[in-house]
Amino acid sequence: MTMNKEIICILLPKYADWEGAFIASSLNNTTGLDGEMFQVKTMALTKDPVESIGGFKTIPDYDINTLPDKYEALLLIGGMSWFTEEAKLIVPIVENAIKNKILVAGICNASVFLGKYGFLNEVKHTSNTLEYLMKSAGESYTGKANYINKQAVCDGNMITANGTAYLEFSKEISIRLKAKTVKQIEKEYTFNKLGLYQE
Repeated sequence: MTMNKEIICILLPKYADWEGAFIASSLNNTTGLDGEMFQVKTMALTKDPVESIGGFKTIPDYDINTLPDKYEALLLIGGMSWFTEEAKLIVPIVENAIKNKILVAGICNASVFLGKYGFLNEVKHTSNTLEYLMKSAGESYTGKANYINKQAVCDGNMITANGTAYLEFSKEISIRLKAKTVKQIEKEYTFNKLGLYQE
């Protein structure tokens, strides 16, 4: 009997709904190359509905006290609340994921959050420009030498992307999780990137 692999999307108030849309729809109820199915779940600080920048209200599957011990990936969805005091409550969850070699992926301001708490200092990464990352993350960020000017970067169990790179974010996560063949993932990426008509 196969077990579903849970993908946890962390949503904070005023999250960027579009930044998790492609990867969630691509993975949810998809059977990976190993024959096991992915299930996308959401987590917030509490079980109260979380409102996105666009006004969508999501009822989280988990809060910080009910997150299961075992899951396949932790996706930090960008937004306007990653620099708040409340966001610090996510730090132990990221630490635990890294300790257990679980994939951690952060996009937009969530990548800056990873830099602010030292998670990017020893891995190759990207964000919303190096200048923005250094200014927003502060002195705890010492990983300037590992910064790469790319839309999305994967280094081991860490994926980072800037706020315009939701398609690249989705692609890197799918490849890392072996959700589909690389050829299928590239085809899906190209279709969404270029659309039906190229101008």
